Amino acid sequence: MKILGFEIDKRKAIFMAVFALIGFVLMQVQFTSILGVESKSFNLFQFIGPIAAATLGLGLGVVAVLGIQIINAIVLGKALDISSLVFMLPMVFAALYFGTKNKASALVAAMCMVLFWISPVGAQVWFYPLFWLIPIAASFYKQNIIARSMGATFTAHAVGSVIYLYAFNIPAEVWAMLPPVVVVERFTFTAGIVLTYYAVNTLLEVLTAKTGVSAWNVEKKYAIQLAKKLD
Repeated sequence: MKILGFEIDKRKAIFMAVFALIGFVLMQVQFTSILGVESKSFNLFQFIGPIAAATLGLGLGVVAVLGIQIINAIVLGKALDISSLVFMLPMVFAALYFGTKNKASALVAAMCMVLFWISPVGAQVWFYPLFWLIPIAASFYKQNIIARSMGATFTAHAVGSVIYLYAFNIPAEVWAMLPPVVVVERFTFTAGIVLTYYAVNTLLEVLTAKTGVSAWNVEKKYAIQLAKKLD
């Protein structure tokens, strides 16, 4: 069968559906509020969203991440317009960063730094975008799961911060008080992505060993070897 031009067999379609369901459920679990913006908060989708492009492939992973967020908006009765789609971009870029091994993905963080600094408010808190040197540096160490996870979550942070900077009237004083929160928040997300990636790779490795199906991408070095133990 074909989905948006991608050739997908039945088993991979089922896996995508399960992934989408899990992602949707995790989006309903609020993790922490976003300071300076009322009624906005992070959810546990931050843990699984970035790994989609690595597990499903770059194209399908991005489609899955965007699709899950669109489904969530529809179910919750939110308007689907250009502005709402823009707010879905942080996780899309996080998935792109995590799912690619090249250094070009770091350009997103570099562009966000420039966009933040040219804003009148952003110029007052010039030190805030220095966080986004992390995904730039991490792009040289993408063979390391911690570096890749950290780069992905800080890429999402970069894109999201720029969107919120231009979309909301958040004063410089609020941005100035955020760095300690960002450190705790992003290192927590990094740990969550790493643990989730190990769990997903382990599960898929077991499924591959038991069924012979390899319709998904598995990084075996991040899979706990359970297949033989379950024989």
